Amino acid sequence: MHVFTGEADSPTTALRRAHEVHDAALAAQQAGLEIPAKQPENWGAPGLRPGWQMEWTAATAGPWKRPYSWTTHSDFTL
Repeated sequence: MHVFTGEADSPTTALRRAHEVHDAALAAQQAGLEIPAKQPENWGAPGLRPGWQMEWTAATAGPWKRPYSWTTHSDFTL
Protein backbone atom coordinates (compact mmCIF):
# COMPACT_ATOMS: atom_id res chain seq x y z
CA MET A 1 0.00 0.00 0.00
CA HIS A 2 1.16 3.50 -0.80
CA VAL A 3 -0.35 6.58 0.80
CA PHE A 4 -0.27 10.03 -0.75
CA THR A 5 -1.94 12.88 1.09
CA GLY A 6 -3.14 16.29 0.05
CA GLU A 7 -6.22 18.37 -0.55
CA ALA A 8 -8.64 17.52 -3.36
CA ASP A 9 -12.25 18.25 -4.21
CA SER A 10 -12.97 14.75 -5.57
CA PRO A 11 -11.48 11.24 -5.72
CA THR A 12 -10.63 11.84 -9.40
CA THR A 13 -8.64 14.96 -8.52
CA ALA A 14 -6.94 13.13 -5.65
CA LEU A 15 -5.82 10.28 -7.91
CA ARG A 16 -4.56 12.72 -10.54
CA ARG A 17 -2.56 14.70 -7.96
CA ALA A 18 -1.17 11.52 -6.39
CA HIS A 19 -0.02 10.35 -9.81
CA GLU A 20 1.61 13.73 -10.53
CA VAL A 21 3.40 13.77 -7.16
CA HIS A 22 4.57 10.19 -7.67
CA ASP A 23 5.92 10.98 -11.13
CA ALA A 24 7.79 14.06 -9.84
CA ALA A 25 9.26 12.11 -6.93
CA LEU A 26 10.30 9.24 -9.20
CA ALA A 27 11.95 11.63 -11.69
CA ALA A 28 13.88 13.33 -8.88
CA GLN A 29 14.96 10.01 -7.39
CA GLN A 30 16.14 8.70 -10.77
CA ALA A 31 18.12 11.91 -11.35
CA GLY A 32 19.82 11.50 -7.97
CA LEU A 33 18.02 14.50 -6.50
CA GLU A 34 16.12 14.88 -3.26
CA ILE A 35 12.42 14.04 -3.50
CA PRO A 36 10.46 17.31 -3.59
CA ALA A 37 8.77 18.44 -0.41
CA LYS A 38 5.11 19.37 -0.35
CA GLN A 39 3.69 20.52 -3.66
CA PRO A 40 0.55 22.59 -4.34
CA GLU A 41 -2.51 21.61 -2.29
CA ASN A 42 -0.08 20.14 0.27
CA TRP A 43 0.53 16.99 -1.77
CA GLY A 44 3.68 15.05 -1.12
CA ALA A 45 5.40 11.70 -1.53
CA PRO A 46 7.71 11.33 1.45
CA GLY A 47 9.56 8.40 -0.05
CA LEU A 48 9.61 5.82 -2.79
CA ARG A 49 10.78 2.25 -2.71
CA PRO A 50 13.11 1.48 -5.61
CA GLY A 51 11.70 -1.17 -7.92
CA TRP A 52 8.10 -0.90 -6.74
CA GLN A 53 5.65 -0.35 -9.57
CA MET A 54 2.42 1.53 -8.96
CA GLU A 55 -0.82 -0.10 -10.10
CA TRP A 56 -2.72 3.07 -10.92
CA THR A 57 -5.68 1.15 -12.38
CA ALA A 58 -6.26 -0.35 -8.92
CA ALA A 59 -5.78 2.94 -7.03
CA THR A 60 -8.58 4.37 -4.90
CA ALA A 61 -9.01 7.66 -3.06
CA GLY A 62 -10.94 8.67 0.01
CA PRO A 63 -10.78 10.81 3.14
CA TRP A 64 -7.67 10.17 5.22
CA LYS A 65 -8.28 9.07 8.78
CA ARG A 66 -5.33 8.78 11.10
CA PRO A 67 -5.75 5.32 12.60
CA TYR A 68 -3.94 6.19 15.84
CA SER A 69 -5.17 9.74 16.33
CA TRP A 70 -6.80 10.54 19.64
CA THR A 71 -9.52 12.39 17.72
CA THR A 72 -10.84 9.10 16.27
CA HIS A 73 -11.74 7.59 19.65
CA SER A 74 -15.34 8.38 20.56
CA ASP A 75 -14.92 7.15 24.14
CA PHE A 76 -12.23 9.74 24.94
CA THR A 77 -13.38 12.93 26.65
CA LEU A 78 -11.49 16.01 27.74
